[in-house]
Amino acid sequence: MSLNRTELIAKIAEEAGLTKTDADKAISALQTVLVEALAKGDSVKITGLMSVERTERAARKGRNPRTGEEIQIPAGYGVKISAGSNLKKAVTK
Repeated sequence: MSLNRTELIAKIAEEAGLTKTDADKAISALQTVLVEALAKGDSVKITGLMSVERTERAARKGRNPRTGEEIQIPAGYGVKISAGSNLKKAVTK
């Protein structure tokens, strides 16, 4: 089972005693803060839950799967998400 955004908002609203509108605003604000921080190169750490950071990817050679032709993949950025201790404990039960 997985939660979609609507279900997540409903669960957060119930757990925190918020309206669904307020829970949706909180999720949207978290998303905005994460995106802006990562775009600047900052990392975000929520103790016990997770840490999110931007990582650099070096330029590398790849292969076009259709033609087999070798291609150059430019350097870029990726996102690394690490589970915090509470999250790790929850999945080992």
